[in-house]
Amino acid sequence: MGRPNDLVQGTLGLLILKTLSLEPKHGWAIAKRIEQISNDVLQVQQGSLYPALQRLEQQGWIRSKWGETETGRQARFYSLTAAGKAQLGKEREMWTRLSAAIDLVVES
Repeated sequence: MGRPNDLVQGTLGLLILKTLSLEPKHGWAIAKRIEQISNDVLQVQQGSLYPALQRLEQQGWIRSKWGETETGRQARFYSLTAAGKAQLGKEREMWTRLSAAIDLVVES
């Protein structure tokens, strides 16, 4: 059985888009926000996070620009694009259908 912090394949993009729908964040802050909101159940590793951010940026769903973190370090800050907002809506619908279907099987 998988570890509790393993993400269901395909959900990382949804989690990133949702996190960025609130406000722009740099990579480490995105990972920490997901961990915090999930009560430390979901832990996003850098080896998964940064390739996912690159994919989302290539798809035009997020954009990045350099900025200064709260500690004064330079980092890339990611924000949602209009296309990303639309994609977030689609991803949420798909997740709702998928999780409902899994619940039906598990609870039967």
